[in-house]
Parts: sequence; C-alpha cells; structure tokens
Amino acid sequence: MNQAALFDFLSDLALHNEREWFQARKPTYDQLRREFEVLVGQILATLAAEEPALATLEAKKCIFRIYRDVRFSKRKDPYKTHFSAYFAAGGKQSAGPGYYFQLGPNGQTLMAGGIYQPEKEQLARIRQEIDYNGEALHRILAAPTFQKLYAGLDGEQLKRPPAGYPANHPDLALLRHKSFVVSHSVPDATARRLDLAEYVPAAFRTMRPFTDFLREAIEG
Repeated sequence: MNQAALFDFLSDLALHNEREWFQARKPTYDQLRREFEVLVGQILATLAAEEPALATLEAKKCIFRIYRDVRFSKRKDPYKTHFSAYFAAGGKQSAGPGYYFQLGPNGQTLMAGGIYQPEKEQLARIRQEIDYNGEALHRILAAPTFQKLYAGLDGEQLKRPPAGYPANHPDLALLRHKSFVVSHSVPDATARRLDLAEYVPAAFRTMRPFTDFLREAIEG
C-alpha cells in the first residue's frame, strides 16, 4: 500500500470535498482503492489463520464505502477522508465483536475493536459477565502489552449505575459503559512508513483477549 499517495489524495480531498473534484480524479481513487483492498486481504489472511471464524470473509466485503451518508447529518461533505475496514464473523455489518482499521491523514489512522453500542440483550450479557467475572476484564485491560497500545475503554458512560446494579458495585466504572471499545491511534509520520500488513494484525492480536471476553459474554 502506498500510504504516501493515499494520504496526499485524501488531504487534497479534505480541501475539495465535492463531487466534481472527486470525479475528475476517480482513476486515482480507484487505484488507491485497489491497493487498499490488497492490504485488507493481507490483514484478513493473517487474522483468519488465527481465528477460523473469519476464514469465509472476503476483503472487499470488509471495506466501507468512501461515500458518506449525509441524509441525517448537518455535515454535507459527500466523501469520507479516510479508508476503513471491519473484520468480524458475519462481515462488516456484524453486530458482534470485531476489529476496525482506519487509514487516513490528519491523525485519522487507528486500530480499534470490541463492540460499539451493543444491542440491549448483548449489553445485558456483557454487564452480567462483568458482574460475575470483572476481575478477568481488569486483568486484560491492565496487561502491560495491552496498555502499550490501548489506554482503556473509549466512549460514553451512563451518569448513574445501570438498572439492577448498586452504586457501590466494585466494577461500576466498567458497568456504566454504553459501548465496549478500545482504540490505538498512529501518528501520520509513523503511518506513512509502517508495514501495515504486519502492524495491523499484530495490534489486533494484542486486542484479542478483550474481544474474546466480549464474545464469550455474548455467546455464553
């Protein structure tokens, strides 16, 4: 993947986020999109070798479109200024835990994973697992190798304890989360020179105990 060319294209797109500019440069986008698909395929092959549930995925089915859905957004820019993909059993629309990779300039490169805004039943199961086995999640989040990349859980939290849990619950800080996601950002200068086909799967491998905890909680 030619990260420098991708970053240059996306930086220009951020300054000219309009259909006419994009269409005039569509061949450049198409070439970069093909390169990204190859990279996603390499990442997927490494992941699938270690997680058989991902073996049936196709790279192109993991990649998100560059076109923004502006129907319900005040921001009407038609294009995203990053490329991205999601790796999970069932594909990018999966409701279960998975791995997210985003590549783009201006601090947009990151690896993230877990489950964002889980369904009501999923959320109840995760909270129940924390109630029963919170110490295991604490160990995962506190592991030195994990903390080198992931500082802790991201996202919104309830202001009050979730229903059914007391205010003095020892794992209240975990239980209050609405999503269970961790992320690792990569500076532009680093992202431009990384071997992403190796770096991204390694980052996801470090995250795997966390996604395994969530999967076991949901699946029982």
